[in-house]
Amino acid sequence: MENLPVLYIGNKNYSSWSLRAWLGLRATGVAFEEKRVALYTDEWFAKAPVISPTGKVPAYFDGTKTIWEALAILEYVADTRPDTLLWPLDMEVRAIARAVSLEMHGGFTAIRSNMPMNLRKDLTGRGRGPAVEQDIKRIGDIFNLCRSRYGQGGDFLFGDFSIADAMFAPVMTRFKTYGVTLDAVGEAYKETIFAMPAMKEWYEAAHAEEEVIERAELPDID
Repeated sequence: MENLPVLYIGNKNYSSWSLRAWLGLRATGVAFEEKRVALYTDEWFAKAPVISPTGKVPAYFDGTKTIWEALAILEYVADTRPDTLLWPLDMEVRAIARAVSLEMHGGFTAIRSNMPMNLRKDLTGRGRGPAVEQDIKRIGDIFNLCRSRYGQGGDFLFGDFSIADAMFAPVMTRFKTYGVTLDAVGEAYKETIFAMPAMKEWYEAAHAEEEVIERAELPDID
């Protein structure tokens, strides 16, 4: 029996970084074994330091080494499995895809702090404020730029699914939970993300989870 790479993830209801790595792998058909460790449980505190040097998820073990950080995991898969086409082939377009992915990776702190990911709740109208509105506007601008200039060949940001879509997918869950409405381009893109079979699978699993994490703990997840 083939030994598959292992992707360690946290709760599907809360862990946005786990979703990014998991969705990128599932959307491109990369075979892997999924191991979920419930956040902030006794199992978590025992296993997290072993799973990853940062003590966080996701972490990807390919049989010889561990890769941590969602973006690094997807970059590694893109490099070792070029058939996945996780980045656009055109160098100039790929540069823009990387730029918006890194902007998502390191930015939008207002949304992260005020709209933590929670797939099981309807929190429409919560978490809004000037800084959050500014983040929402910037994200909408990114969607319009990518879809209008680079996405004509398909329904994703750069036409076909890419790492950029995996990076922004958790934001779509936040917009759904907190009732954020975008313009026509953004709403169409939101529908594209939620129509993905892998996203539907993730949501079903999140709703089946039993663990509940207190709001005060959530910022550490994203």
